[in-house]
Amino acid sequence: MASIWLFKTEPSSYSYDRLERDRTTVWDGVKNPVARKHIAAVKRGDRVLIYHTGAEKAVIGIAKALSDGYPDPKQTDAKAAVVDLAPVERLARPVTLAALKQRPSLRDFPLVRLPRLSAMPVSAAEWREIERLSRA
Repeated sequence: MASIWLFKTEPSSYSYDRLERDRTTVWDGVKNPVARKHIAAVKRGDRVLIYHTGAEKAVIGIAKALSDGYPDPKQTDAKAAVVDLAPVERLARPVTLAALKQRPSLRDFPLVRLPRLSAMPVSAAEWREIERLSRA
């Protein structure tokens, strides 16, 4: 069964719009050791929620992993990991961090608890709630 992840990005550095234009990208640049472990754990076919940081602070779209996580060929650090991504679809409506924080069912969601982590797992229940909020 495919896993679900959330990856954070500063839209001025790399936005969901750019992912749609590029059609594919290598998701790299993750420095935090825990986030790197999450990137390395991604499997081909996993879904990835793309979250814009900065002024937006919202889940914007859905991508899919085109590869398993693999060592970053541009880094000498053996723990650096990357994954190939492609866009799937933009959410009907962005889901803001403020909206996520208002949901009691999401109080344990890593984005709410660990806001500085740039890659994190998403449970099936959290995924359903985010999808529901995007259509509300």
